[in-house]
Amino acid sequence: MAYDLEEQEQLASLKAWWNQYGNLITWLLIAALAGYAAWSGWKYYERNQAVQASQLYDEVQKAVTAKDTPRIQRAASDMQAKFPRTAYAQMAALAAAKAAYDAKDLNAAKAQLQWVIDNGLDDEYKSIARVRLAGVLLDEKAYDDGLKVLSATFAEHFSGPVADRKGDILVAQGKVEDARAAYKLALEKTDEKNPARQLIQLKLDALGGANKAAA
Repeated sequence: MAYDLEEQEQLASLKAWWNQYGNLITWLLIAALAGYAAWSGWKYYERNQAVQASQLYDEVQKAVTAKDTPRIQRAASDMQAKFPRTAYAQMAALAAAKAAYDAKDLNAAKAQLQWVIDNGLDDEYKSIARVRLAGVLLDEKAYDDGLKVLSATFAEHFSGPVADRKGDILVAQGKVEDARAAYKLALEKTDEKNPARQLIQLKLDALGGANKAAA
């Protein structure tokens, strides 16, 4: 009987505890399960988005191979509309910008590059887009706008390409001394094994800065 009485007391204590805290615990468990379900659902959504985006990016690549500029632009626009938060959208925009530039459609090229700058999630792609946009603006003789684009913050490994592009714009503006300084900086920031160094050196030589650069 003592055992039965002790068991009944434990059961009563458990019921009292559950009456006080059971509802809270149930809601906490439901919230935890809902959170896990939401996280799992989001991960599935991300994977599904990446798969679909990769398939559409294949279309972009095929269009690039075929040099079908209108098709490239359509596929890139579809990518931006449907999968803007994927790396594929940024890659497609850069490919579309190059295709438009090669086709002498500078407005389309600028639009694609600006999309990457405004909407890109990856700083690498955004930096590439800025350097290329500055090049398009150079072709349009929008020199101040080009320099403004290059005034953004870049990762250290972009120092060489940025300085090189600045040098190009400064030469076009007739600012020889500033251009020479920019090309020297580009040389300093460009790895010796990088083929781009040869072109930068040629530009510097053309400004009469070869001896100074060697010093």
